[in-house]
Amino acid sequence: MADRTDPERAIAEAAARCSNWGRWGENDVLGTVNFIDEAKRREAAALVRLGVSFSLSQRFDADGPQKGWRRRTNPVHTMTDTGLDAVHGDQGFPHGFGGADDVIAMPLQCSTQWDGLGHIFDHGRAWNGRPADKVVTSEGDLVTGIEHLAAPVASRGVLLDVGRVHGDDGELPDGFAITEEHLAATAEAHGVAVGRGDIVCVRTGRLTRARRDGWGDYAGGPAPGLSFTTAGWLHRTEIAAVATDTWGFEVRPNEFDGAFQPLHQVAIPHIGLLVGEMWDLDALAAHCAADGVYEFFLAAAPLPVTGAVGSPVNPLAFK
Repeated sequence: MADRTDPERAIAEAAARCSNWGRWGENDVLGTVNFIDEAKRREAAALVRLGVSFSLSQRFDADGPQKGWRRRTNPVHTMTDTGLDAVHGDQGFPHGFGGADDVIAMPLQCSTQWDGLGHIFDHGRAWNGRPADKVVTSEGDLVTGIEHLAAPVASRGVLLDVGRVHGDDGELPDGFAITEEHLAATAEAHGVAVGRGDIVCVRTGRLTRARRDGWGDYAGGPAPGLSFTTAGWLHRTEIAAVATDTWGFEVRPNEFDGAFQPLHQVAIPHIGLLVGEMWDLDALAAHCAADGVYEFFLAAAPLPVTGAVGSPVNPLAFK
């Protein structure tokens, strides 16, 4: 582990070692999602044998994890037409026709979501070395908006249930830093290998605990998560994406004094990695533990909100 008093140096060194800038050309907008090709999707589709499916999304409602930090709130769902209007009002339709409509207002990263490539910068530089002020403006992400990922994010999914392998009753304690060694041991225990183009789902058990004990500081507070030292593993394995059941993907408190999300600062703008957070992996994990199969076909398209730097997602795992 690098000197915990010098996050600036550690981030710079990891960024230099793990940079994918220019790997897919100066105009790239997909980052590590480029690792998913047609052959990879055919391989993933062949994993569907039972025909069972799992949603890896939390519900989007007022009883969510957010508590207002950086103006992130839980969804506000409002009905604009209801059955009451149809029965007791005049909706203006002929021959007894009636209906209901609704709207929702929410931050795009308030629950199960992807971090887009325009979400995090390093010293004013966005993915592929572009000046951040030329990429994301008040009009949105003008270059790497999440809409570019609407089609390609479907691949082989791999569950690494680190909580089950290394935790107590399936849960890791807050502040538990998941290292490359933990990931490798978990993969070995599951009889699965991680490779190019995979979408890796890391279960810590943090969401399980929040559901049992209440949200508390789930959003932004202490949590298990990936160690900063896994930057090399995230780069070397050539995975397409990684997702966790935690608010922030990496361990909190972070492993450096006075730092804030240093692994994000390497993974997104330098590796170009697609990062998922607040995924619900419990039902899938229980099924994988029962049948011993920890690989599956995973489709996880973001909403194609033009210019967005993140998006809600309902990931679907098929076994």
